[in-house]
Amino acid sequence: MKFFKYLLFIFLIATIGLAIYIAVQPNAFEVKRSRTINAPAKVIFNQVIDFKNWEAWSAWLEKNPDTKLMYPEKTQGVDGAYAWEDQDGKGRMKTTAATEFSQIEQELQFGDYTPSKVTWTFKPTPNGATNVTWTMNSESVPFLFKGFAVFMGGFDTMIGPDFERGLEKLDSVATAKIKAYNITIDGLTQHGGGYYIYQTTACRFEDISVKVPELMSNVGAYAKENNIAMASAPFTLYHRWDEEQGTTMLSCGIPTTEKIIITEGDILTGQLPPFKAVKTTLTGDYKNLTETWEKTMAYIKQYQLEIDQEGPMLEYYITDPGQEPNPALWVTETFIAIKE
Repeated sequence: MKFFKYLLFIFLIATIGLAIYIAVQPNAFEVKRSRTINAPAKVIFNQVIDFKNWEAWSAWLEKNPDTKLMYPEKTQGVDGAYAWEDQDGKGRMKTTAATEFSQIEQELQFGDYTPSKVTWTFKPTPNGATNVTWTMNSESVPFLFKGFAVFMGGFDTMIGPDFERGLEKLDSVATAKIKAYNITIDGLTQHGGGYYIYQTTACRFEDISVKVPELMSNVGAYAKENNIAMASAPFTLYHRWDEEQGTTMLSCGIPTTEKIIITEGDILTGQLPPFKAVKTTLTGDYKNLTETWEKTMAYIKQYQLEIDQEGPMLEYYITDPGQEPNPALWVTETFIAIKE
């Protein structure tokens, strides 16, 4: 009997000691993880700012797929929220502040315990990627949570791996978003023609992605300096396309409302006559333009149309990438002249 009393005494001492140890643990914690994601800040921000998107990349939902999710009327933006219930209890999350495309602040609460603060920052890198940092902290940790943290090796060990997995999944979702594209063959149409200013170059196929922005910048700067109004979207006009040599001659132009008289320099003025064409619309990254042209050529062959070899072959860039960073939303219209 004395032996059992002794064991009970030891147990009580150990319990009291553990309770004291837990109680003296810090009342504050911070867990932080970062990841560089090869996608624009806007795309990633939009995934985080709407809680309905979290199902696609939340590490906790991946581990507990039977979690019951409850969405209020507003899930996106400031005051957007959602709640959940699983085997561990209930919780809720709410967005309390946001700076568009750069920072989000949220409140995370388990049961009736004091909420923790969650902060997201999105910092663009020079190469077009985004450094995403996910932080969770609290200045008033409940005793029960401190106990969990002690047994799990600390808050960083307990929460950090889920942040890492969540960022990994967010990376996959964001990069998939920017790769989405659609090609629509609009069919035969009549291009109205018109005046334009342009600059011409000859280059190899692999240099087109460098030369086009360069020429566009030159023509755009000329138009701005001379107060020339742009009549519609800028375009590339392909004069020659040599598959055997892997070379092309092209012009980058800006449509104008009238004929512009240019007396010197390598910026010239031109006029497109009206012409019959097959029009195709690409919604997506310019990387998909090769497939766009291939599908256009297949359409021409399928319907036994004849290309006008002397006619224009055009790409109109409807969306300005400087205003819309998500390549999946870029719209490009192509026209290839067809004989009457």
